[in-house]
Amino acid sequence: MKRTKLNNYYLEMAEHFLYVPYYDEERRIRVLLPKDYKKEDWATYPVLYMHDGQNIFYSKESFSGYSWKIIPTIKKHKEFPKLIIVGIDNAEENRLNEYAPWMTDVGTTPETASVGGDGMDYGEWVVNVVKPFIDNHYRTKPDRANTLLAGSSMGGIITAYMGAAYPQIFGNLGVFSLASWFSERDFLRYCNHHALNKQSKVYIQVGTKEGDDVDEAFAPDMNQAYIDCSLHYYQSLIKTGMPLENIRLRIMANEIHHEKHWAEHFVEFLQFTLKD
Repeated sequence: MKRTKLNNYYLEMAEHFLYVPYYDEERRIRVLLPKDYKKEDWATYPVLYMHDGQNIFYSKESFSGYSWKIIPTIKKHKEFPKLIIVGIDNAEENRLNEYAPWMTDVGTTPETASVGGDGMDYGEWVVNVVKPFIDNHYRTKPDRANTLLAGSSMGGIITAYMGAAYPQIFGNLGVFSLASWFSERDFLRYCNHHALNKQSKVYIQVGTKEGDDVDEAFAPDMNQAYIDCSLHYYQSLIKTGMPLENIRLRIMANEIHHEKHWAEHFVEFLQFTLKD
């Protein structure tokens, strides 16, 4: 285990590597501990699990060159309840496969039509390996109400899926720029038949200019597709009995598919999900 003292922010980050059996590889997870974690040795903390761990802490590591700015955000907003943040690295070249519980149903070429399908294995690994490891090695509040999950794009699909598949585990979800168009029929069918706990909270954010050249390889008019994905998910939550006050939907004019905007809305996500 590697520990890094983040002196500028009075935080500490620990690094671990856990075995992923379905890919036969070690995966890095990083644990951002709250201020005074060691000093307050009596305290326990909520835990936020985040996908695409390479993109959330440091811009130099991020795929886009811009991170979620998690560390400065936590430093700036001292009013937030203290929590532990776990960044789970993605599988890089297998990212689309791992974050998609179902094979894509919108492929336009043989290459794109055969993508996805490992997301259920990933969800099981997070629930049965990552979370128990964190709960056993850190002073967590392991119950559903204090376990959060968040991700963007394909990370949004796997977040929504895991929330539905494990409602007894994950209490609050952050679904940013949901890319469920990747397998929309299977996604909605699953969500419509797997209700969340009614006390859970779900934060949904999407921009009106989310489409890019990569997405166009799968389907046209991706700007509208991203908006529709979030609306359909919102409707599914209502259909399955989620109270309106426990859902927050943000459709943001002219925002694109980028960490810059997810970082901007991360604050509101925490404000919404962490408040009593």
